[in-house]
Amino acid sequence: MASIAQEYSLFEIDRELDDLLDRIEEEIETLGEASPELIDRFQAFCEAHGEKADRIGRFLRMMEARVQYCRTEAARLQDRARSCDRKVTQTKNMVMFYIQSRDLKKIEGREFTLRIQKNSQDSVRFTHESQVPMCLRRVEASFDGQIWEKVIAAVPSELKHILIESIREAMPSNEAIKQAVQKGIPVPGAEVYRGIHLRVA
Repeated sequence: MASIAQEYSLFEIDRELDDLLDRIEEEIETLGEASPELIDRFQAFCEAHGEKADRIGRFLRMMEARVQYCRTEAARLQDRARSCDRKVTQTKNMVMFYIQSRDLKKIEGREFTLRIQKNSQDSVRFTHESQVPMCLRRVEASFDGQIWEKVIAAVPSELKHILIESIREAMPSNEAIKQAVQKGIPVPGAEVYRGIHLRVA
């Protein structure tokens, strides 16, 4: 037979405890004492309340461990993918060297044919990357919104449009919003509050 903690939710156990307390008080007022059956049921639900809390705590700990494991596995698999990618590149380079050094057109196996083929478009190889001029670089910058507003205000109008169009993402900064509210500056579209969280101890 299922235990109370298995059969009832935490809210249902809590509601039943409230109901039992009312009934116990009624029996004490009318009969002078509560019936043993009522007391036994009350004690059973008290124990179930604690057991339910433990079940929830164990579940949360298990799921937190699973989250950590998944994150660790994701990082491990990313490292493994990078390692495999390096091996693919090294193997391809080795085969291309072999074909070129022997002046071959291709190597044929039973399942695969390996041949050197020109790319469909040009590639760039850096001999000294640090010497490449800034005008030939793609710049990705990250800075606070206040600096962005100063830059936009300072540049000529024809550059403003280009800069604004180049924005990929503009996420609200929680830290900047909290600092603004602390200084008494209203922030449209956001509010600062002190939240709560569940601590499993």
